[in-house]
Amino acid sequence: MLRRLDKIRFRGHKRDDFLDLAESPNASDTECSDEIPLKVPRTSPRDSEELRDPAGPGTLIMATGVQDFNRTEFDRLNEIKGHLEIALLEKHFLQEELRKLREETNAEMLRQELDRERQRRMELEQKVQEVLKARTEEQMAQQPPKGQAQASNGAERRSQGLSSRLQKWFYERFGEYVEDFRFQPEENTVETEEPLSARRLTENMRRLKRGAKPVTNFVKNLSALSDWYSVYTSAIAFTVYMNAVWHGWAIPLFLFLAILRLSLNYLIARGWRIQWSIVPEVSEPVEPPKEDLTVSEKFQLVLDVAQKAQNLFGKMADILEKIKNLFMWVQPEITQKLYVALWAAFLASCFFPYRLVGLAVGLYAGIKFFLIDFIFKRCPRLRAKYDTPYIIWRSLPTDPQLKERSSAAVSRRLQTTSSRSYVPSAPAGLGKEEDAGRFHSTKKGNFHEIFNLTENERPLAVCENGWRCCLINRDRKMPTDYIRNGVLYVTENYLCFESSKSGSSKRNKVIKLVDITDIQKPLVFGAMVHRDEAFETILSQYIKITSAAASGGDS
Repeated sequence: MLRRLDKIRFRGHKRDDFLDLAESPNASDTECSDEIPLKVPRTSPRDSEELRDPAGPGTLIMATGVQDFNRTEFDRLNEIKGHLEIALLEKHFLQEELRKLREETNAEMLRQELDRERQRRMELEQKVQEVLKARTEEQMAQQPPKGQAQASNGAERRSQGLSSRLQKWFYERFGEYVEDFRFQPEENTVETEEPLSARRLTENMRRLKRGAKPVTNFVKNLSALSDWYSVYTSAIAFTVYMNAVWHGWAIPLFLFLAILRLSLNYLIARGWRIQWSIVPEVSEPVEPPKEDLTVSEKFQLVLDVAQKAQNLFGKMADILEKIKNLFMWVQPEITQKLYVALWAAFLASCFFPYRLVGLAVGLYAGIKFFLIDFIFKRCPRLRAKYDTPYIIWRSLPTDPQLKERSSAAVSRRLQTTSSRSYVPSAPAGLGKEEDAGRFHSTKKGNFHEIFNLTENERPLAVCENGWRCCLINRDRKMPTDYIRNGVLYVTENYLCFESSKSGSSKRNKVIKLVDITDIQKPLVFGAMVHRDEAFETILSQYIKITSAAASGGDS
């Protein structure tokens, strides 16, 4: 009886009865399930008869033993399945980490550099071998006879020892400096450009503003000195400067001021609270960083930053173009004055002593900065007549102004020629207003046909060619419908927007000026180049129409 019970309890399945997990394919999370096919263990006829016999001895004990055996085998299989899943996940994570490490280490670039170094080493070895071979050949050719060789052997050894010691001493003292002068091929490094980001753009603009703040404060203080903002400070500065120039101490004065400024900066860096400025500094409110912004707010933020950058770059471009046009004889009558002044300064420096020239230049600069500029700033009409540097700078043209002048000259020539050819063929009785309304057209056709208006509605003279702008519809979610590029026109009664897309007449907008309830300059006209002019035109026309409508209603 005990033997049979032991056979039932400890008799396990054979190796072939289990599913071979190693040969099975990699199971994913969807393929792994609790339903694992198990082969029923083979039992002998004798054991089956003993299990079927309910009256046999030990039937209950054997049944419980079989259930425990099956349960334990099922738990083992579940445990093995869990280990396999964990192993598969670890394998996946290790593969991802290996891929990231390969991308970060740039194994391909390192391999290329290693190949270049190998080629360089092989070339150096070849050169060294060639040099050694050439030296051995020279020694063989210049080898003296045996008698002379024995006599001069000691002298050569002494000379070689002395030369080797000299070379060693020279290399120890100056070898590091010689290595610094070794030429190496220039490495071309490619700078990675950051993608466009609204947050990064605003941060860079703020950094630029903070970096330029010391320069702007210095310029403000200089202008305050020239404007006599503080009478006592300007008087003291004028007296000290003129005395320094008269005694020839102008350069030491500027150097002393630079040393004083560095000393004050050192004390400020050490924690001292030192604030000295002629013009009181106005602390600007610090805007907290906005985390959650809508699409319209982000777009408006980018437009504001882009507008500031556009104006800043425009001012810098104007200054550089004016300086370039001054030296390139774009306007000969202005450059001629500079040419004569340079010749006069050159002749004065040749014939007069340096002390006298420096005294004259310093006195003129002090009087011009403290007195003449103060009078000219208070009297604009006097400045427009007699301030030569100001007149020259204002009259210098920029490149866009030169293009406008050339295009205007060409258009005048075309108008004169066309008027001469058009006068005999023009119908009689046709006025200027009818002619302008008849021939005025936009890029896509006649104005009144594009916007379905009467022929009397024509753009105002200010916006005859229209203003380039963007139409922003905040109710739309698609980018193509959210922003539309086009041209804005203002008539006596309407506000017309012509879309730039071809064949999109439905996208054109016509708004009555009477129906407008609110006009905001920073929000509505943020992306326009001529936004001030457009805002003033629309506002004035709107006030004119509303006042006319109100007076008509009262009557």
